[in-house]
This record gives sequence, C-alpha cells and structure tokens, in this order.
Amino acid sequence: MELVILALIIVAALAYFNKDKIRNRFSPDEQKNYTIDDKFNSDKRDREKEIDRLLSKMGKNGINDLSAKDRKRLDELSKH
Repeated sequence: MELVILALIIVAALAYFNKDKIRNRFSPDEQKNYTIDDKFNSDKRDREKEIDRLLSKMGKNGINDLSAKDRKRLDELSKH
C-alpha cells in the first residue's frame, strides 16, 4: 500500500514539473502552425480593423476629429 502511495506522489510530482511539455503535446501552440499566408491574412485583418476604428472615430467633422497621431497612423496604414 505504501508503494502505491509513493508511486502516485512520484507520478504527480513528475507531471507537475513537466506540465508545459504535457500541455504542448496535447494542445500545441497555434502560432507554430501558421503559414506565411496565415500571417499575411492575420496582419491584413489587424490593419483593416485599425483603419475601421480610425475612420469611425472621424465622425461628422471628418479628418479634423482625429489627433495628429491618429492622422499619421491612418496615413501609414493606407500606404500598405
């Protein structure tokens, strides 16, 4: 009986110290499986979201509603 308890404690300790390896084995990081196309599309979606955010911020007064920093960022994003 003592051997069973000792074995369970050892298994639990090993599992605790190797939890990252175990987690990665059964649910690998999604970033590792990205292709170049996935990265490009993800970056494009992020740029489009930021452009949409800046455009919606403009409101009724147009470009004058944006700060100088926002105008510069919108200009940078529109060049891509």
